[in-house]
Amino acid sequence: MTGNVIPSCSALEEFFFCCHSVGQEKDQYSMELISDSQHMFIFKCDFQCTYLLCFPIFLVLVKAVLKKREYGPKYTQNNFITGVRAINEFCLKSSDLEQLRKIRRRSPHEDTESFTVYLRSDVEAKSLEVWGSPEALAREKKLRKEAELEYRERLFRNQKILREYRDFLGNTKPRSRTTSVFFKGPGKVVMVAICINGLNCFFKFLAWIYTGSASMFSEAIHSLSDTCNQGLLALGISKSVQTPDPTHPYGFSNMRYIVSLISGVGIFMMGAGLSWYHGIMGLLNPQPMESLLWAYCILAGSLVSEGATLLVAVNELRRSARAKGMSFYKYVMESRDPSTNVILLEDTAAVLGVTIAATCMGLTSITGNPLYDSLGSLGVGTLLGVVSAFLIYTNTEALLGRSIQPEQVQRLTELLENDPSVRAIHDVKATDLGLGKVRFKAEVDFDGRVVTRSYLEKQDFDQMLQEIQQVKTPEELETFMLKHGENIIDTLGAEVDRLEKELKKRNPEVRHVDLEIL
Repeated sequence: MTGNVIPSCSALEEFFFCCHSVGQEKDQYSMELISDSQHMFIFKCDFQCTYLLCFPIFLVLVKAVLKKREYGPKYTQNNFITGVRAINEFCLKSSDLEQLRKIRRRSPHEDTESFTVYLRSDVEAKSLEVWGSPEALAREKKLRKEAELEYRERLFRNQKILREYRDFLGNTKPRSRTTSVFFKGPGKVVMVAICINGLNCFFKFLAWIYTGSASMFSEAIHSLSDTCNQGLLALGISKSVQTPDPTHPYGFSNMRYIVSLISGVGIFMMGAGLSWYHGIMGLLNPQPMESLLWAYCILAGSLVSEGATLLVAVNELRRSARAKGMSFYKYVMESRDPSTNVILLEDTAAVLGVTIAATCMGLTSITGNPLYDSLGSLGVGTLLGVVSAFLIYTNTEALLGRSIQPEQVQRLTELLENDPSVRAIHDVKATDLGLGKVRFKAEVDFDGRVVTRSYLEKQDFDQMLQEIQQVKTPEELETFMLKHGENIIDTLGAEVDRLEKELKKRNPEVRHVDLEIL
């Protein structure tokens, strides 16, 4: 109502009813307009007062507003609780839960469609019925906690006794299934390299003892460091295929990068350091060398064996790069397969090192100057230093969390954006976890209309219309909205699950998907 417009009696009656009769029925009273003027309205009412004076009203907006609810601790009684928590936290038996109301909910786990939960209020009431009082329940919890601590102590003692028993009689644990990883792929390459480098190390040390050559000593140290590092790689491979546990929910795939990083540090400290030291000592105190015939023979055999190992590593990396749709060079530079990558670089350095050592020893034989041999030792040490620096850099980058290829990220993003229920995708992150496993995370802006329509498609419209027609009061409206609002939220959760399954189905390398609702 604005200006000097005089409202009708029925309009003012409605206004008066809304302002003064909240919670009362309208037909419990009547009102009659006795007089009206430009500045006031006079009514005769049937309850409590005879006359009512209302001053000018320029604009009146009346809304039925739902009172804001203060949620206290009692509201959490409507929370759901699983059977395991009900048994553990409220000291109940499974037979006690059979009498309670059971509610089927959407499961957060991939291998389960739905699972049963209970109302927390029902569980609390049942626990009081079983134990009699909150104090008795608290005493039982305390007793069970003490029993659990005692059980853990006994378990720790028994495990210690079992370890001592195994140490005394010998560990007869059957062979682990993880040994199968050493018969194919990177594991096979590592085992071949260990065998060949171990033999090369043995014969090179014999040649160094016989000749006293600094270059031969560097090559022997080189083969020894390679053998030790490849042993570390074998340990990392066996560890990386272990099943994830609660402490490491994403598994142990990064163990390959860790041992490769340690391998790079070992090459630098043991291989490069000792080679430089022996080369510098040869320059400062040159010593004459014995016959180099046996050294040449051993170097030739080492060149052939190292070349064979290098060929095995190259073939394995080519096959893996082809499977990933990447070039050989890019696959190596990004250290996608750290174990095979280490073998490739070590054997490449071994072949080049043998060539440098043979060349410098040949110059020493021709000229009789032992300085060339010392320079060969420095050259091998420098080569090992370059290889170790590359391994340290690439594996550090991988451990810091590296994104997958932009083409892969684009493919995953397009799959989500082409879904009708998705409006937009933000803050996309796709991280390589190693061993071909990818973790994908994105902020998803869902289209609420599509989600709601998906829910309505499963509803009986006639029944829903009847429910709407029965809504007369704000309380009934609140009940109606809460019922269907909760179901729509469940539908949204089901949409998230559907998208996650679709991503994993079309992209097998994606193992972990985190879609956050924006």
